[in-house]
Amino acid sequence: MILLHKQIQRQRKKRIWIIVIVLIISLLIWQKAWVNYFYQQAKGGLEIAFNTRPLSEVLQDKSIPDSLKKRILYIQEVRKYAIDSLGLQDNPDVYQTLYDQHGKSLVHLLTVAESYKMEAKEFKFPVVSWIIGSFTYKGFFDSTAAVKEQIFWKLRGYDTEMGQGIAYSTLGWLPEPILSNMLYYPDGKLASLIIHEMTHGTIFVKNDHETSENLANFIGDYGAKRFLKFKYGTESKPFKRYVQSRIFRDKFIKHLNRGTLKLDSLYQSFQPKFSSKYKDSLKYSLIEKIERSQDTIYHKLPNLPKLQFNKNSLPNNAFFVSFKTYNSKQNEFENIFKNQFYENFSYFLAFIKMKYNK
Repeated sequence: MILLHKQIQRQRKKRIWIIVIVLIISLLIWQKAWVNYFYQQAKGGLEIAFNTRPLSEVLQDKSIPDSLKKRILYIQEVRKYAIDSLGLQDNPDVYQTLYDQHGKSLVHLLTVAESYKMEAKEFKFPVVSWIIGSFTYKGFFDSTAAVKEQIFWKLRGYDTEMGQGIAYSTLGWLPEPILSNMLYYPDGKLASLIIHEMTHGTIFVKNDHETSENLANFIGDYGAKRFLKFKYGTESKPFKRYVQSRIFRDKFIKHLNRGTLKLDSLYQSFQPKFSSKYKDSLKYSLIEKIERSQDTIYHKLPNLPKLQFNKNSLPNNAFFVSFKTYNSKQNEFENIFKNQFYENFSYFLAFIKMKYNK
Protein backbone atom coordinates (compact mmCIF):
# COMPACT_ATOMS: atom_id res chain seq x y z
CA MET A 1 0.00 0.00 0.00
CA ILE A 2 2.84 2.38 0.91
CA LEU A 3 4.59 1.72 -2.42
CA LEU A 4 1.33 2.22 -4.29
CA HIS A 5 0.73 5.50 -2.46
CA LYS A 6 4.24 6.76 -3.30
CA GLN A 7 3.75 5.77 -6.94
CA ILE A 8 0.47 7.71 -7.08
CA GLN A 9 2.17 10.73 -5.48
CA ARG A 10 4.99 10.60 -8.06
CA GLN A 11 2.45 10.41 -10.88
CA ARG A 12 0.57 13.41 -9.48
CA LYS A 13 3.78 15.44 -9.18
CA LYS A 14 4.72 14.45 -12.72
CA ARG A 15 1.33 15.58 -14.03
CA ILE A 16 1.65 18.87 -12.12
CA TRP A 17 5.09 19.52 -13.61
CA ILE A 18 3.80 18.68 -17.09
CA ILE A 19 0.93 21.15 -16.62
CA VAL A 20 3.33 23.85 -15.35
CA ILE A 21 5.72 23.32 -18.29
CA VAL A 22 2.84 23.39 -20.78
CA LEU A 23 1.52 26.62 -19.23
CA ILE A 24 4.97 28.25 -19.37
CA ILE A 25 5.45 27.21 -23.00
CA SER A 26 1.94 28.44 -23.86
CA LEU A 27 2.67 31.77 -22.15
CA LEU A 28 5.93 32.17 -24.06
CA ILE A 29 4.17 31.45 -27.35
CA TRP A 30 1.25 33.73 -26.49
CA GLN A 31 3.53 36.57 -25.42
CA LYS A 32 6.28 35.91 -27.95
CA ALA A 33 6.64 39.58 -28.90
CA TRP A 34 7.00 40.65 -25.26
CA VAL A 35 9.44 37.85 -24.50
CA ASN A 36 11.61 39.03 -27.39
CA TYR A 37 11.27 42.66 -26.22
CA PHE A 38 12.33 41.83 -22.65
CA TYR A 39 15.25 39.81 -24.01
CA GLN A 40 16.44 42.78 -26.08
CA GLN A 41 16.02 45.13 -23.11
CA ALA A 42 17.86 42.76 -20.78
CA LYS A 43 20.64 42.40 -23.32
CA GLY A 44 20.95 46.19 -23.65
CA GLY A 45 20.85 46.68 -19.91
CA LEU A 46 23.53 44.07 -19.30
CA GLU A 47 25.68 45.61 -22.05
CA ILE A 48 25.61 48.86 -20.09
CA ALA A 49 26.05 47.19 -16.70
CA PHE A 50 29.15 45.24 -17.78
CA ASN A 51 30.77 48.25 -19.47
CA THR A 52 30.47 50.91 -16.80
CA ARG A 53 33.45 52.13 -14.80
CA PRO A 54 33.43 53.22 -11.15
CA LEU A 55 33.87 56.97 -10.80
CA SER A 56 36.86 56.47 -8.50
CA GLU A 57 38.62 54.67 -11.36
CA VAL A 58 37.55 57.22 -13.99
CA LEU A 59 38.78 60.16 -11.91
CA GLN A 60 42.21 58.52 -11.57
CA ASP A 61 42.49 57.77 -15.30
CA LYS A 62 45.09 60.14 -16.78
CA SER A 63 43.80 59.58 -20.31
CA ILE A 64 40.49 61.32 -19.49
CA PRO A 65 40.62 65.13 -19.83
CA ASP A 66 40.37 67.17 -16.64
CA SER A 67 37.47 69.09 -18.19
CA LEU A 68 35.34 65.90 -18.23
CA LYS A 69 36.43 64.96 -14.72
CA LYS A 70 35.16 68.36 -13.56
CA ARG A 71 31.78 67.59 -15.12
CA ILE A 72 31.66 64.27 -13.23
CA LEU A 73 32.42 66.08 -9.97
CA TYR A 74 29.77 68.65 -10.88
CA ILE A 75 27.17 65.87 -11.17
CA GLN A 76 28.19 64.63 -7.74
CA GLU A 77 27.65 68.13 -6.36
CA VAL A 78 24.17 68.29 -7.91
CA ARG A 79 23.33 64.84 -6.58
CA LYS A 80 24.46 65.74 -3.05
CA TYR A 81 22.51 69.01 -3.15
CA ALA A 82 19.37 67.21 -4.35
CA ILE A 83 19.62 64.81 -1.40
CA ASP A 84 20.72 67.21 1.34
CA SER A 85 18.87 70.40 0.39
CA LEU A 86 15.87 69.23 -1.66
CA GLY A 87 15.19 66.00 0.22
CA LEU A 88 15.23 63.65 -2.77
CA GLN A 89 15.89 59.95 -2.25
CA ASP A 90 19.49 58.87 -1.69
CA ASN A 91 19.77 55.84 -3.95
CA PRO A 92 23.42 54.79 -3.43
CA ASP A 93 23.81 53.08 -6.82
CA VAL A 94 22.72 56.11 -8.85
CA TYR A 95 25.41 58.09 -10.71
CA GLN A 96 28.33 56.22 -9.13
CA THR A 97 29.61 54.80 -12.42
CA LEU A 98 30.21 56.08 -15.97
CA TYR A 99 29.09 54.55 -19.25
CA ASP A 100 30.83 55.74 -22.44
CA GLN A 101 28.25 56.15 -25.21
CA HIS A 102 30.95 57.08 -27.74
CA GLY A 103 28.69 59.94 -28.80
CA LYS A 104 25.84 57.63 -29.83
CA SER A 105 22.20 57.60 -28.73
CA LEU A 106 21.54 55.00 -26.07
CA VAL A 107 17.78 54.83 -25.61
CA HIS A 108 15.16 55.13 -28.36
CA LEU A 109 11.67 56.15 -27.24
CA LEU A 110 8.67 55.32 -29.42
CA THR A 111 5.41 57.21 -28.90
CA VAL A 112 2.30 55.90 -30.64
CA ALA A 113 -0.89 57.96 -30.90
CA GLU A 114 -4.36 57.81 -32.40
CA SER A 115 -4.48 59.74 -35.67
CA TYR A 116 -7.50 61.86 -34.75
CA LYS A 117 -7.41 61.85 -30.95
CA MET A 118 -5.05 63.55 -28.52
CA GLU A 119 -4.44 60.16 -27.00
CA ALA A 120 -1.31 58.03 -26.69
CA LYS A 121 -1.22 54.28 -26.97
CA GLU A 122 -0.56 52.93 -23.48
CA PHE A 123 1.95 50.11 -23.19
CA LYS A 124 1.29 47.64 -20.40
CA PHE A 125 4.16 45.29 -19.78
CA PRO A 126 3.12 41.72 -18.88
CA VAL A 127 3.80 40.53 -15.32
CA VAL A 128 5.46 43.79 -14.18
CA SER A 129 2.61 46.13 -15.16
CA TRP A 130 0.92 45.64 -11.78
CA ILE A 131 4.09 47.08 -10.18
CA ILE A 132 5.14 49.84 -12.58
CA GLY A 133 1.84 50.53 -14.31
CA SER A 134 1.51 51.57 -17.95
CA PHE A 135 3.62 53.96 -20.03
CA THR A 136 2.83 56.26 -22.94
CA TYR A 137 6.02 55.31 -24.73
CA LYS A 138 8.06 52.19 -25.33
CA GLY A 139 11.82 52.32 -24.84
CA PHE A 140 14.42 50.40 -26.81
CA PHE A 141 18.17 49.93 -26.52
CA ASP A 142 18.14 48.31 -29.98
CA SER A 143 17.47 50.89 -32.74
CA THR A 144 16.58 48.17 -35.28
CA ALA A 145 13.90 46.77 -32.98
CA ALA A 146 12.62 50.31 -32.35
CA VAL A 147 12.21 51.04 -36.07
CA LYS A 148 10.56 47.65 -36.63
CA GLU A 149 8.03 48.43 -33.89
CA GLN A 150 7.43 51.89 -35.36
CA ILE A 151 6.64 50.39 -38.77
CA PHE A 152 4.26 47.90 -37.09
CA TRP A 153 2.13 50.73 -35.68
CA LYS A 154 2.34 52.91 -38.79
CA LEU A 155 0.91 50.10 -40.90
CA ARG A 156 -2.06 49.99 -38.53
CA GLY A 157 -2.88 53.65 -39.06
CA TYR A 158 -1.33 55.17 -35.97
CA ASP A 159 0.84 58.28 -35.79
CA THR A 160 4.32 57.63 -34.40
CA GLU A 161 7.24 59.67 -33.07
CA MET A 162 10.74 58.34 -32.37
CA GLY A 163 12.71 60.28 -29.79
CA GLN A 164 16.10 59.85 -28.18
CA GLY A 165 16.37 59.47 -24.42
CA ILE A 166 19.19 61.58 -22.95
CA ALA A 167 18.94 59.71 -19.64
CA TYR A 168 16.84 57.01 -18.03
CA SER A 169 15.64 55.99 -14.60
CA THR A 170 14.99 52.55 -13.11
CA LEU A 171 13.14 54.22 -10.21
CA GLY A 172 16.17 53.52 -8.02
CA TRP A 173 15.78 49.73 -8.30
CA LEU A 174 18.92 49.17 -10.39
CA PRO A 175 22.29 50.95 -10.71
CA GLU A 176 22.08 53.98 -13.02
CA PRO A 177 25.34 55.23 -14.54
CA ILE A 178 26.29 58.69 -15.67
CA LEU A 179 25.99 58.62 -19.45
CA SER A 180 28.99 60.20 -21.17
CA ASN A 181 26.85 62.47 -23.38
CA MET A 182 25.58 64.20 -20.24
CA LEU A 183 29.02 65.63 -19.57
CA TYR A 184 28.72 68.06 -22.48
CA TYR A 185 25.48 69.73 -21.33
CA PRO A 186 25.49 73.30 -19.92
CA ASP A 187 25.42 73.61 -16.13
CA GLY A 188 21.73 74.44 -15.89
CA LYS A 189 20.51 71.74 -18.24
CA LEU A 190 22.71 69.13 -16.58
CA ALA A 191 21.53 70.05 -13.06
CA SER A 192 17.90 69.97 -14.19
CA LEU A 193 18.39 66.57 -15.86
CA ILE A 194 20.02 64.98 -12.81
CA ILE A 195 17.34 66.29 -10.44
CA HIS A 196 14.60 65.25 -12.90
CA GLU A 197 15.83 61.64 -12.92
CA MET A 198 16.34 61.60 -9.15
CA THR A 199 12.73 62.73 -8.76
CA HIS A 200 11.62 59.56 -10.55
CA GLY A 201 13.60 57.55 -7.98
CA THR A 202 11.87 59.45 -5.16
CA ILE A 203 8.24 59.70 -6.28
CA PHE A 204 6.47 56.98 -8.24
CA VAL A 205 3.25 57.97 -10.02
CA LYS A 206 1.76 54.68 -11.16
CA ASN A 207 -0.35 54.58 -14.34
CA ASP A 208 -0.02 58.33 -14.91
CA HIS A 209 3.07 58.93 -17.00
CA GLU A 210 2.00 62.49 -17.82
CA THR A 211 1.82 63.51 -14.15
CA SER A 212 5.11 61.72 -13.42
CA GLU A 213 7.06 63.50 -16.16
CA ASN A 214 5.51 66.91 -15.54
CA LEU A 215 6.31 66.63 -11.84
CA ALA A 216 9.91 65.61 -12.57
CA ASN A 217 10.23 68.53 -14.99
CA PHE A 218 8.90 70.99 -12.42
CA ILE A 219 11.17 69.74 -9.63
CA GLY A 220 14.12 69.49 -12.03
CA ASP A 221 13.72 73.12 -13.07
CA TYR A 222 13.11 74.40 -9.54
CA GLY A 223 16.02 72.37 -8.16
CA ALA A 224 18.40 73.50 -10.92
CA LYS A 225 17.71 77.18 -10.22
CA ARG A 226 18.24 76.66 -6.49
CA PHE A 227 21.47 74.77 -7.06
CA LEU A 228 22.88 77.33 -9.52
CA LYS A 229 22.03 80.12 -7.07
CA PHE A 230 23.75 78.18 -4.26
CA LYS A 231 26.88 77.37 -6.28
CA TYR A 232 27.37 80.49 -8.40
CA GLY A 233 25.02 83.21 -7.15
CA THR A 234 22.21 85.06 -8.91
CA GLU A 235 24.57 87.41 -10.75
CA SER A 236 26.59 84.59 -12.29
CA LYS A 237 26.58 83.70 -15.97
CA PRO A 238 25.37 80.08 -15.43
CA PHE A 239 22.40 81.24 -13.33
CA LYS A 240 21.40 84.06 -15.69
CA ARG A 241 21.83 81.84 -18.75
CA TYR A 242 19.57 79.16 -17.31
CA VAL A 243 16.88 81.57 -16.12
CA GLN A 244 16.88 83.34 -19.49
CA SER A 245 16.60 80.07 -21.40
CA ARG A 246 13.68 79.03 -19.19
CA ILE A 247 11.80 82.27 -19.94
CA PHE A 248 11.80 81.52 -23.65
CA ARG A 249 11.37 77.77 -23.10
CA ASP A 250 8.22 78.54 -21.10
CA LYS A 251 6.90 80.60 -24.00
CA PHE A 252 7.61 77.68 -26.33
CA ILE A 253 5.78 75.29 -23.98
CA LYS A 254 2.75 77.59 -23.72
CA HIS A 255 2.65 77.97 -27.49
CA LEU A 256 2.64 74.24 -28.16
CA ASN A 257 0.22 73.55 -25.30
CA ARG A 258 -2.20 76.01 -26.92
CA GLY A 259 -1.64 74.23 -30.21
CA THR A 260 -2.36 70.87 -28.58
CA LEU A 261 -5.67 72.17 -27.22
CA LYS A 262 -6.61 73.49 -30.67
CA LEU A 263 -5.87 70.11 -32.24
CA ASP A 264 -7.91 68.37 -29.56
CA SER A 265 -10.88 70.68 -30.29
CA LEU A 266 -10.51 70.04 -34.02
CA TYR A 267 -10.57 66.26 -33.56
CA GLN A 268 -13.66 66.46 -31.39
CA SER A 269 -15.43 68.36 -34.17
CA PHE A 270 -14.83 65.56 -36.69
CA GLN A 271 -17.96 63.77 -37.87
CA PRO A 272 -18.27 60.12 -38.95
CA LYS A 273 -19.03 61.21 -42.52
CA PHE A 274 -15.63 62.93 -42.85
CA SER A 275 -13.17 60.99 -45.01
CA SER A 276 -9.62 60.34 -43.80
CA LYS A 277 -8.32 62.53 -46.61
CA TYR A 278 -10.50 65.45 -45.50
CA LYS A 279 -9.61 64.98 -41.81
CA ASP A 280 -5.90 64.88 -42.70
CA SER A 281 -6.19 68.11 -44.68
CA LEU A 282 -7.73 69.90 -41.67
CA LYS A 283 -5.29 68.30 -39.24
CA TYR A 284 -2.09 69.14 -41.09
CA SER A 285 -3.31 72.60 -42.07
CA LEU A 286 -3.64 73.40 -38.36
CA ILE A 287 -0.28 71.81 -37.50
CA GLU A 288 1.35 73.95 -40.20
CA LYS A 289 -0.22 77.08 -38.66
CA ILE A 290 1.06 76.06 -35.22
CA GLU A 291 4.56 75.62 -36.64
CA ARG A 292 4.61 78.89 -38.56
CA SER A 293 3.23 80.99 -35.70
CA GLN A 294 6.05 80.01 -33.34
CA ASP A 295 8.55 82.34 -35.05
CA THR A 296 7.49 85.33 -32.92
CA ILE A 297 8.90 83.55 -29.83
CA TYR A 298 12.47 83.39 -31.09
CA HIS A 299 13.40 86.91 -32.14
CA LYS A 300 15.51 87.39 -28.98
CA LEU A 301 16.91 83.89 -28.61
CA PRO A 302 17.10 82.14 -32.01
CA ASN A 303 19.09 79.11 -30.81
CA LEU A 304 16.25 77.45 -28.92
CA PRO A 305 14.92 74.18 -30.40
CA LYS A 306 12.11 74.76 -32.86
CA LEU A 307 9.38 72.54 -34.21
CA GLN A 308 10.93 71.76 -37.57
CA PHE A 309 8.81 72.50 -40.63
CA ASN A 310 9.01 70.22 -43.63
CA LYS A 311 6.29 70.31 -46.28
CA ASN A 312 6.69 66.58 -46.91
CA SER A 313 6.91 65.58 -43.25
CA LEU A 314 4.95 67.69 -40.76
CA PRO A 315 4.92 66.66 -37.10
CA ASN A 316 2.00 64.39 -36.33
CA ASN A 317 -0.21 63.60 -33.37
CA ALA A 318 2.45 61.47 -31.66
CA PHE A 319 4.73 64.51 -31.46
CA PHE A 320 2.07 66.61 -29.73
CA VAL A 321 1.02 63.77 -27.42
CA SER A 322 4.65 63.24 -26.43
CA PHE A 323 5.13 66.97 -25.81
CA LYS A 324 1.94 67.05 -23.74
CA THR A 325 3.21 64.15 -21.61
CA TYR A 326 6.18 66.20 -20.45
CA ASN A 327 4.82 69.74 -20.43
CA SER A 328 1.06 70.04 -19.94
CA LYS A 329 0.83 70.10 -16.12
CA GLN A 330 3.85 72.04 -14.86
CA ASN A 331 1.72 75.11 -14.08
CA GLU A 332 -0.49 72.94 -11.87
CA PHE A 333 2.47 71.94 -9.70
CA GLU A 334 3.76 75.51 -9.66
CA ASN A 335 0.37 76.75 -8.45
CA ILE A 336 0.25 74.13 -5.68
CA PHE A 337 3.82 75.02 -4.67
CA LYS A 338 3.17 78.77 -4.55
CA ASN A 339 -0.45 79.03 -3.42
CA GLN A 340 -0.85 76.02 -1.17
CA PHE A 341 2.61 75.76 0.37
CA TYR A 342 3.85 79.35 -0.10
CA GLU A 343 7.03 78.14 -1.84
CA ASN A 344 8.08 75.89 1.04
CA PHE A 345 9.62 73.03 -0.92
CA SER A 346 9.95 70.64 2.05
CA TYR A 347 6.20 70.80 2.72
CA PHE A 348 5.44 70.57 -1.01
CA LEU A 349 7.61 67.46 -1.43
CA ALA A 350 6.11 65.80 1.66
CA PHE A 351 2.62 66.44 0.23
CA ILE A 352 3.56 65.01 -3.18
CA LYS A 353 5.14 61.92 -1.61
CA MET A 354 2.06 61.29 0.50
CA LYS A 355 -0.22 61.74 -2.49
CA TYR A 356 1.58 59.48 -4.97
CA ASN A 357 3.81 57.05 -3.03
CA LYS A 358 1.02 54.79 -1.83
